[in-house]
Amino acid sequence: MIAAWAGPSEDPARGPNGGPGGGRNGDAPRDIKDGTQIDPSSDPSTGLSTDVSTGALAGAPTGTSAPDASATPNAGMPHLPVLLDAVIGAVSPVRGIWVDGTFGAGGYARALIRAGATRVIGIDRDATARDLAASWLPDWPDIALHPGQFGMLDAIASDAIASDAIATDALAADAGQPQVDGVVLDIGVSSMQLDTAERGFSFLRDGPLDMRMGQDGPSAADLVNGLEEAALAGLIRGLGEERAARRIARTLAVARASSPILRTRVLAELVERCLPPQRPGQLHPATRTFQALRIAVNDELGELVRGLAAAERVLKPGGLLAVVTFHSLEDRIVKRFIAMAAGEAGAGSRHAPAARPVQPRFAKVTRKAIAADDAEVAANPRARSARLRVARRLDAPPLPLDPAALGLPQLPDGSGQAKSRGRQR
Repeated sequence: MIAAWAGPSEDPARGPNGGPGGGRNGDAPRDIKDGTQIDPSSDPSTGLSTDVSTGALAGAPTGTSAPDASATPNAGMPHLPVLLDAVIGAVSPVRGIWVDGTFGAGGYARALIRAGATRVIGIDRDATARDLAASWLPDWPDIALHPGQFGMLDAIASDAIASDAIATDALAADAGQPQVDGVVLDIGVSSMQLDTAERGFSFLRDGPLDMRMGQDGPSAADLVNGLEEAALAGLIRGLGEERAARRIARTLAVARASSPILRTRVLAELVERCLPPQRPGQLHPATRTFQALRIAVNDELGELVRGLAAAERVLKPGGLLAVVTFHSLEDRIVKRFIAMAAGEAGAGSRHAPAARPVQPRFAKVTRKAIAADDAEVAANPRARSARLRVARRLDAPPLPLDPAALGLPQLPDGSGQAKSRGRQR
């Protein structure tokens, strides 16, 4: 039995999504913008996710081997990049070098090239995504895909630009750091991962209880079977916003004493047994538990904080940051980061003094989060909870980030993402 697990190593994972909490047990999560219930018609196993496109965009180079993006929606193929038009519209005119930190199947990268980017540096830690992209990347010579996590996007971009003779003018004078024109992050678990039972992300498909984005490190089964009951309850409560976390952890602790919990279907059924029956229009009772485990396994929220800090370091003055999130925990971090970086410190109170004003490092491009319109939601229900926020880099030097101030959940020791990791530099 693992008494205390310190969480994933500093090796970050590509951040995905999960359904936001809110409402009583069994209720559909609340929409992070308007408080309405999220459409449960999309796969609830990870709480309304989406994937970037595998389809070729209009205007693709002749002979491209990428699948056609006009394929029928919701046909089981990962081909619908969420909020794509909104992203391109918000960052237009597109020019220069961009970083797609969550490459997936390359939908945003191809759209950026089509819109005017001269170069896109793609990053993905998932070897499967990189293998799939290998079939069509030769037809897109201005896109380069690199292994790694987007929390290290500044270092990856630096190496990529330094080795690219056509982009040497993008090297900055300070410590050889590159300065790019834009960064886009889609913090959503890919449908390629979600729809593959062997990856263990979905309770709708029986498979090994894995959930590792990079296919390395501790798995969800390691947490479910190894964490002490109290730590497991803290993880489910903190990262899944599940009110019945203690009851679920008790049920799992009793079950694993007889036999290890190693399959997604077994875990889903155990959680379902100890919660009220699912009513029509509600998400599956195991949704929040699966979300919590996936976030902990991949350190998704910590990776998001590191990715924002890396984007701040790598963007040149005038460069754009576009982030698409899928649940309230993610959106809260991005919203606070942009607000604090834009100099919107709180006024303070008698209990908490006002923060000392700092020189703004970003300016808001979108005053409020942009949501998918009715047409996109009809075509891709997984876009229902997506939110886009965009900001423009200013001249001020980057500052260290305080994860706790950004809303990174503070979990009990041993519950996965235990406590804050300190300031992100």
